[in-house]
Amino acid sequence: MNLLSDRILNFYSHLHYDGILPDGIKIMNPFVENEDIRDICSSFYKKFYDDNNPRTLILGINPGRLGAGATGIPFTDTKRLNEDCAIPYSGFVSHEPSSVFIYEMIQQFGGPQAFYSMFYINSVCPLGFTFEKESGKSINYNYYDDVLLESAVKDFIIRNIQTQIELTGSNEVCFCLGTGKNYTFLSKLNTIHHFFEKIIPLEHPRFIMQYKSKSKQWYIDDYLRKLTLEK
Repeated sequence: MNLLSDRILNFYSHLHYDGILPDGIKIMNPFVENEDIRDICSSFYKKFYDDNNPRTLILGINPGRLGAGATGIPFTDTKRLNEDCAIPYSGFVSHEPSSVFIYEMIQQFGGPQAFYSMFYINSVCPLGFTFEKESGKSINYNYYDDVLLESAVKDFIIRNIQTQIELTGSNEVCFCLGTGKNYTFLSKLNTIHHFFEKIIPLEHPRFIMQYKSKSKQWYIDDYLRKLTLEK
């Protein structure tokens, strides 16, 4: 029987979107665009998911350029990959505030080994998006930032949520990162498709680090309390 790590890596290797996107929006698929990322993902998932135990899903919005876009691993920039996960990486150095928050929380939970033995982090939409501004600069884009984009990727999202439930072997509860649009969208889908028995919203790390940084420890405690209650 394939281990969970093998199934996750297989999921990523076949992750593909070939639909039409609104003008100016591009798909971001780090798993096929960068061979180094495939090696990083292999090291990470073999280290933390080399078993067949179930995991509880934690779903963010969609990958960003400096987290999963740089390493292939959700909410894990290259600094956290090196220092917290102890996975060597000598390429482009990325720093993502969301990753800082997540790994401070993970360390207070008990460290990456303890955390990832119980949870699997991904996104409502497992591929990311960028939007090119008039200046030529590309910025992160969320699946819900454009009604046409949300409509275009809806079926893709539904399929991949179901696939990830099958991967992790658990649908009793899902933690949703984002208490606004991401939670609203996921809850509406859940009402129709009955993915999870319960969805628990957690404030999104990016929002916390950008607007509530002075209350960061309060939010870490909130995460730990809710995650621990569902263990």
